Amino acid sequence: MKGLVAVFYGVVLAVMIGLTTAASLDRGIFVALEELWPDLWFRATLADAYIAFLTVYLWVAWRERSLAARALWFVLFMALGSIGIALYFLTRVLPGKPADPATGPFTRREEARP
Repeated sequence: MKGLVAVFYGVVLAVMIGLTTAASLDRGIFVALEELWPDLWFRATLADAYIAFLTVYLWVAWRERSLAARALWFVLFMALGSIGIALYFLTRVLPGKPADPATGPFTRREEARP
């Protein structure tokens, strides 16, 4: 399962970096925002995306123990969206030992015991 999750988020990361690069080469983000903001569907889609980013972030904040990690992931999710989310899962799935359901990315990390 770890391999499948890693491949999925690797593809997400590559696709989103490619699309973001192409969009940036087409026009700047502030130009696009000025042109698209009057469109109600654009605003609805933007709100939907950021509500989803916050939903994922709340799960990450519950899972991560460190305030610094929580702050870092909040900034990355809000600034990079799906790119930040893909980075989070890749950093949690790629390193380490074989899959262990008790310590995988879908569970809360336990505090280190002395």
